[in-house]
Order: sequence, then C-alpha cells, then structure tokens
Amino acid sequence: MLIAERLHAIGITTIGDLHRTPRTALTHHVGAAVGNKLHALAGHRDPRPVVTRRRRRSIGSQRALGRSIRSPEELDAVLAGLVDRVGRRMRAAGRTGRTVVLRLRFADFARATRSRTLPIPTARGATLLKVSRGLLAEAMPMIRDRGISLLGVTVANLDGDAGRQLELPLFGDADGSLDAAMDQVWEKFGREALTRAGLVRRGGGIEMPTLPEG
Repeated sequence: MLIAERLHAIGITTIGDLHRTPRTALTHHVGAAVGNKLHALAGHRDPRPVVTRRRRRSIGSQRALGRSIRSPEELDAVLAGLVDRVGRRMRAAGRTGRTVVLRLRFADFARATRSRTLPIPTARGATLLKVSRGLLAEAMPMIRDRGISLLGVTVANLDGDAGRQLELPLFGDADGSLDAAMDQVWEKFGREALTRAGLVRRGGGIEMPTLPEG
C-alpha cells in the first residue's frame, strides 16, 4: 500500500490533519523514518538548508517564428538578436560559457540541436555570433527541407568571470569595448533602445520569457 493510501486510511488528507496526528500514530502506520519526517515537515521543521538561488547552468533565448518561410537573411537577423540578448544577460550576471547550442524547431514541431564547445569561456558578442552563425549554416539544409518554427541560442558550461583567460582577437571587438557600450545603452534606455538593423522592420517573431539570472 502506498504511503498516501495509508494516510488516507486513517483520515489524513491535509497538512493540517498530518500536523494534528500524534507522531506515534504516524510511525505506527507508515514506519519510523517516514512518520518522523512527515511529522516534522508538517510542523514546519526542516533541517535542510534553504537555497534561495541556484546559479544557472546555461543562459539562452529563443524566438517563435510561426509557419512563414524565412530567408537565410531573416534567420541571420533573428540569430544576431538572440545572441545579443544572451550575451547581454551573461555579462550582466558576470558569467562566461564554453558551449554554444543552436536550438531548432521545425515546421512539423520536431526538434534538433547543434553545438560547439570553445577552448576558452567567453561572453563576447562577436565570438558567440561567429560560432552561432557557423552552427546555423550547418543546419540550413535541414531548415530548407523541413521549414523552421523556432530558433534559439543557449550558452552552457558556464563559469564566473574570475580567473578567466584572455581571448585572442579572432572575431572582432578585441577589448570588449563594443559589448560594453551596447550594455550601457541597454541598461540606461532599455532593451528596445538598440536593435540590429535587420530586425528593425521585419521583427524577430515572438520572444519567449526568461527567468532572472542567478
């Protein structure tokens, strides 16, 4: 008999019922270990430490694109906007990451991912965009065959900024000054104050909500 069934059999259906039941009665019906634990929890006694916020293992953003056929140029503009947002969130949270993941949902709602792991963790927009564009190029044959209804970018294998190795200027913005300038504009004037030209008129689809960074 399941524990829930045993509790129901003696008239316990709510936390209040559980709290009012003597511990000896609980241990008799469900065993000492479970009975003692349930009695303590019902009385708001829990020895486990309270974790108010866990550091996220990945940071990502995605956009629903509907069923319209999207040109490579449109997808590139959407991709760049997603990378901008992910990079901004990473830098604001003081995080860097090593694995860039491209997430795809096709017109038939099947899903696929493509990823690349970098030798050095980064939050540089130019680096993330270069890698993401390479992943999108690899996926274009599938997209042409099956259509696309959602595009997403995630950076995983996150680290903090402390002790981060310096990046070689392989993808532009060698000193991070462009990222810093864009971050300042976004922080002061909001996310819509600075948008890539490719997204100004066509839009990028429906942006999915995200949780605050930890």
